[in-house]
Amino acid sequence: MQFRRPFALSAVIALLVGLPLAAQWPITEKLDLDAIYQIKEEGLQRSKVMELESYLTDVYGPRLTGSPNIKEAGDWAQKTMKDWGLANVHTDSWPFGRGWQNQRFVANAVTPRAYPLIAYPKAWTPGTNGLVTGEAVIALINEDKDFDAFRGKLRGTFVLSMPTRDVPAHFEAQGHRYTEAELAELAKQPPAAGGGRGRGNFSQAQEFNRRKTQFWIDEGVAAVLDYNRGDGGTVFVQAPEGVSRDPKGPAQPAQVTLAVEHYGRIARTLEKKIPVTLSMDIDNKFYDTDLNGFNIIGELPGRDKADEVVMMGAHFDSWHTGSGATDNAAGSAITMEAMRILKTTGVKLRRTVRIGLWGGEEEGLLGSQAYVKAHYGDPETMQLKPEHAKFAGYFNVDNGTGLIRGVYLQGNEAVAPIFSAWIEPFKNLGMTTLTIRKTGGTDHLSYDAVGLPGFQFVQDKVEYDSRTHHSNMDVYERIQANDMMRNAVIVASFAYNSANRDGKLPRKPLPQARPAGRGHGTAQS
Repeated sequence: MQFRRPFALSAVIALLVGLPLAAQWPITEKLDLDAIYQIKEEGLQRSKVMELESYLTDVYGPRLTGSPNIKEAGDWAQKTMKDWGLANVHTDSWPFGRGWQNQRFVANAVTPRAYPLIAYPKAWTPGTNGLVTGEAVIALINEDKDFDAFRGKLRGTFVLSMPTRDVPAHFEAQGHRYTEAELAELAKQPPAAGGGRGRGNFSQAQEFNRRKTQFWIDEGVAAVLDYNRGDGGTVFVQAPEGVSRDPKGPAQPAQVTLAVEHYGRIARTLEKKIPVTLSMDIDNKFYDTDLNGFNIIGELPGRDKADEVVMMGAHFDSWHTGSGATDNAAGSAITMEAMRILKTTGVKLRRTVRIGLWGGEEEGLLGSQAYVKAHYGDPETMQLKPEHAKFAGYFNVDNGTGLIRGVYLQGNEAVAPIFSAWIEPFKNLGMTTLTIRKTGGTDHLSYDAVGLPGFQFVQDKVEYDSRTHHSNMDVYERIQANDMMRNAVIVASFAYNSANRDGKLPRKPLPQARPAGRGHGTAQS
């Protein structure tokens, strides 16, 4: 026999140390603990989240926007949600540019000693048109006079384009969970930010890099080599700065990021005046037939407030070297699982709950921005759509595999007492913290930009920044299963609470219009 357990939490919040978040502001939230119990029971005892994660990472692999991989993964995600009984499952398309995918990559040192290289091609760069063998050359071009030093000397070579760096030992663990002291600090009102000093010489540096790229092409180099911040075989790889996705855009040379240790070995050998020969076979393919990206949408229809919408979401795309496990198959699997939990348990929803799996986040929040502009409003003009008034709230998941420990309130003071009540049943799972701080770099910003309540969860970092974020080690083995199950339960419950409270979540004042090129955050997460 089922019975209902209504639970009223009167939250008088003096939450943040130093400057209180909502000093002496009482609010009563009615929580249906029977529904929360059902959500917990389904999500913790019969979870499908790791199965979803494995399909996204092991079966479909990295999901670069515009690639065949993401399109096949998108077809699977739609079929899966339809099979669960979600309604109105479809894709929304938006302009993106050409797709790209690496088909084959082989890289070896040949002389003076043969060894395989840990390396990956950069996205949206061309290949080598078969196996190419050539000399490695250190060519550091940092100012105009350096062009003449190497002109006519680089044809057919593999160019080491950066100086080497030290690689210190790791005396601290790469994985980390928030301590109670760190969470307490995070919950404090942040200090006021100082004024910025503008773009400085960014435009000049951009122009110099454009000329350097053209120089590599004109000289006929085999490939341009660099390294990134990783070590121990972890390689962080994205696309070249300023690369064009326009089929008629500026050309690029072949470009490859090496493990820092292999880059260093080649460079040190060359510094001893010993020639190094490399061979590479890079098969990169461009896809110009369909120049659109897409988002995946599905929903659970509400009852008496069905015209009002609660959304949860995560970006579906990834970079191309690992399998996009923590960034962001994790968020996609969690939100899909949250929708499955709500559907399977049959908990009643007053408002419609909708999922958005976004494309193009890694290139600048493109999918969620397009969706918000089409349905809710344009941040450049602040011309709002009718759906804007019917929107209840958005919850985003995009900080890796780590346990949800709280919520970034994004400066929304009025929502603090509400969320304080909502996290109470999850303190035994480790969710304890609300912070007024804003966080950036992911898709809740698209909603915040038009004055809609959009939130990102605070998550344990685990190895996100140190090992997996945009790296070749962003793979299934780095996923924390217990955290994933708990996260899906929390997201499902937040969506449930948003769908069933009497009023929509409170909003901040509408922001001012932001003309193109002014402050549209595009950091990649």
